[in-house]
Amino acid sequence: MLAAARAHSIAPSSTKDGERMAETTIYVCTTCRAADDTSEIRAGARLLAALENSLIDRPQSVRLEGVECLSVCKRPCTVAFASPGKWTYVYGDFTAETAPETILAGAELYSAADDGLIPWKMRPDALKKGVIARLPPSLTSPSLPEKTS
Repeated sequence: MLAAARAHSIAPSSTKDGERMAETTIYVCTTCRAADDTSEIRAGARLLAALENSLIDRPQSVRLEGVECLSVCKRPCTVAFASPGKWTYVYGDFTAETAPETILAGAELYSAADDGLIPWKMRPDALKKGVIARLPPSLTSPSLPEKTS
């Protein structure tokens, strides 16, 4: 059985100015179960394994992390893109067999966006149709200005 949480990291890339970009984390719900799926290994765990295999020879600034549950059980399989100081996106309706390249392409676009907002026209169709939530950057992020009274 796959571990509840695993991480696979690729070192963050540099910008054209030589600065390191913040690392993007792709959270993958490993407990997602597809409808009518009787496999012992859940669909979410299979998606995480497929993403890990797709990253083997692919340099990019992403970190994969399997998580126990993203609470979007009606939209398996579910992933989230997150990075310090950026909006976080939650997407669903992915399969291990067809989605890894789409997810990784979306993560590249997310990594390149300063605020994490991927322009609508640039998003792969699966990200347009599969968006579940967009969450604001953490209020405790050091990259945000402090509020003044």
